[in-house]
Amino acid sequence: MKNFYLVLLFIVPLAFSSITQTQNSAYTAVGKGVATTFLTDYQSLGINNSALGWGTGYEGKRFTMGTSEFSVGMSSPTLDKQRLQNAYQAIMNQVNDSGTPFNYQQQVDAARDYADAGIAIDANYNWFGASFQDDKFGGIAVSITENYNWYSRLNQKTSDLVFRGRTSGYFDSLGIAINGDTSTIANSPNLSEDTLAAVYKGSSNDPESLSGITNGSRIKFSWNRYYNFGYGRKLFGQDSTFALYAGIGGRYIQSMAMFDLESDGNDISVNSAISPFYDINYGNSSNQNSGTLPEAVGKGYGVDLSASVILLDKIRLAASVNNIGNVTYKQNVYSVRDTTVAEMTMPGLEDANIPEAMNALNEDGGLLNLVGEEEIVISNAANFRLGGSINFNDKVHVGVDVVAPFNRENPGSLQNPVYAVGGDIRLVEWLQLSAGYYGGGVYAHNIPVGINFILGGGRYEVGVSSRDALSFFLDDATSLSAAFGFARFRF
Repeated sequence: MKNFYLVLLFIVPLAFSSITQTQNSAYTAVGKGVATTFLTDYQSLGINNSALGWGTGYEGKRFTMGTSEFSVGMSSPTLDKQRLQNAYQAIMNQVNDSGTPFNYQQQVDAARDYADAGIAIDANYNWFGASFQDDKFGGIAVSITENYNWYSRLNQKTSDLVFRGRTSGYFDSLGIAINGDTSTIANSPNLSEDTLAAVYKGSSNDPESLSGITNGSRIKFSWNRYYNFGYGRKLFGQDSTFALYAGIGGRYIQSMAMFDLESDGNDISVNSAISPFYDINYGNSSNQNSGTLPEAVGKGYGVDLSASVILLDKIRLAASVNNIGNVTYKQNVYSVRDTTVAEMTMPGLEDANIPEAMNALNEDGGLLNLVGEEEIVISNAANFRLGGSINFNDKVHVGVDVVAPFNRENPGSLQNPVYAVGGDIRLVEWLQLSAGYYGGGVYAHNIPVGINFILGGGRYEVGVSSRDALSFFLDDATSLSAAFGFARFRF
């Protein structure tokens, strides 16, 4: 069951090697990079609820339903496609319980490659969505979605400790155990694989503070399940001249994991609440739980507000704030004590699956000295959106988007504003092609593309898209992405 959830969160389509945060799981928007004035049914939840008042856009169809829509990807401003693919393959190996563990030299190389390299991983999965839209009533929608979001940037010393663990170059001496006998030897880059395999502890005779070791490092991680709802309708006016729409919505949040680390050299801040699903061994300080389903460790809420206008039946402008609220964590809740790091017993990462760094950081014998807490309240990864678009004769629809974080310090937040331009073209009624450009955030220069088949006059949709077509052709591309949907119906 655990592998089933990993498949859903990281790589539902095994055929794609694939971050989408500004379009959620809406595969129809991923392929153009813009969403605020393009999504009109349950896909608009958490983006622009006022669009629910616009109708489905298909005559005679007021209901929309969908399931099994996803988007997944990785991005980094400094890592090339090969290193992102290595991280992707490491996640796949965990899902399949396969792969060959790193040897010592590969751990050294990975520690160097990932040092000071920001990497973002984001996955969205729509379990179910439904909406009803009527000219007089307006539109109402519900959906259940899963979101996994990881961002990390580790300095050289922290990266070395995470990937090499107890054999890190930070430690000047190593404890080894051979045939029941223990001894201490000096750490050296020339140790044999047999000796390295016998190491059970790394020690430093001149230990540094945790905040000094991690200076400049950041990890922002969240895994949430959202029960979304929203309502939007026209307030006044006519679409042919000027019409004003408003929307309101929100969500009940179940959080399976949250980890927030930030260090500036003088101080280190850590908030951690991670489901027993992750099997992290906290030692005697934690009551471990077991189970095959991910258990929520936090509960909370989010609120969405939006407004939009339609001009001359062609121009759409919209603004929204989404996910204002917080989550309260009461299980497996920890902060950190800034002590010196004299020793470490945890091994390093076995592959390039960088989210596994949580084990090296949190587990008993790892890098962090955790302190149990009663509860922690964490603000949501809220955002602010502006969007606009022009529709030419229902054949060509182009627009722009700007999405900015309310507070980039919150786990799961965008790190910087993301801006995009893109659109659709429908050469024939049943085929919609999408393309665009976006940048900002942790992205470089990306060219999203997508294809969507619209059958039966809008009755059924299926499509696929990617956040960056360049990743298929350029070795130095800095993102991998895919999105897919095969079960959207209107009636």
